[in-house]
Amino acid sequence: MAKDDLFSIEEVAKTLKVSYITVYRWIRANKLPSVKAGKQYRIKKVDLDAFLKVK
Repeated sequence: MAKDDLFSIEEVAKTLKVSYITVYRWIRANKLPSVKAGKQYRIKKVDLDAFLKVK
């Protein structure tokens, strides 16, 4: 998996034009799968694509 396949919450929020807290809430509600690395969350590109198809 390349580094470009993972996005931070900030990157996803900026891409989708929503706030940081909105993306964080999606993660906490298990609507958007993520990987927790230390204290940071990372979203896989395939998971983001699947999330967008459902929306």
